[in-house]
Amino acid sequence: MQEYKMPEREQNSNKGTFGKVLNFAGSKNYIGAAYLSTISPLKVGAGFAALASEKEIIRAVSALLPEAVYLSRKEGLKNIKNYSVVLIGCGLGKADRLFLNVIKRLQKETIPAVIDADGLNILSRHNIKLPQNSIITPHPLEAARLLGISLDAVLEDLEGSAKKLGDKFNCVAVLKTHRTIIYSQDKLFVNQHGNSALAKAGSGDVLAGIIAGLLAQGMDLFEAAKLGVYLHSRAGEIASEELTEYSVLASDLPIYIHKAIAEISTI
Repeated sequence: MQEYKMPEREQNSNKGTFGKVLNFAGSKNYIGAAYLSTISPLKVGAGFAALASEKEIIRAVSALLPEAVYLSRKEGLKNIKNYSVVLIGCGLGKADRLFLNVIKRLQKETIPAVIDADGLNILSRHNIKLPQNSIITPHPLEAARLLGISLDAVLEDLEGSAKKLGDKFNCVAVLKTHRTIIYSQDKLFVNQHGNSALAKAGSGDVLAGIIAGLLAQGMDLFEAAKLGVYLHSRAGEIASEELTEYSVLASDLPIYIHKAIAEISTI
């Protein structure tokens, strides 16, 4: 049975001890994605989360999440080197120029990057090299776009597709399916948890935020992806016990993350 371990918590600490997440997320039609991907890093122990977005997005999200810091996209881009990890793509919309500028800045740094959702769609439209410490989190259709193959081809060989993604982009690939597959170079892991409750809009935003929060605390990329996928899927299972698989919302998942953590944490 796979054993999972949370990052250690130093008691003589402050918010900087547990890392800082910079999240480029949200657009006019995807305000919720910005909220879900910003609260999730905090729920897994990151000390600081900043949302870089547009004014109307910040206005809406800040009313729900006073614990985060809010920046313009320009401010976020200018201050990338001050953060432990960068998350980009959740509900970002067609912000190709911003995405490419963030990636180019990250290419000059060793800061880990998590790329999700619209970030992956933008990546599929441009021939650009990812930063050296990157995780991508596509679902099968996004994977098909990234690989330039059909959706059926991805679904017929999920493990092979995860390997192709990791090798093509020189990154950790998290291929989200009913049994999410994580691949990095010669390492492959298949998550055995989760259920249909996770098949809801916004669920992927929570996962991306969880992984970013674990990276901020200094976890290895592959191990952060494995643990992040587990906590996300286990939170869905626990939530389903109370709410049923029909009624779990993506916004419920952060509420149940602590129970998934409690099962594996000694603190």
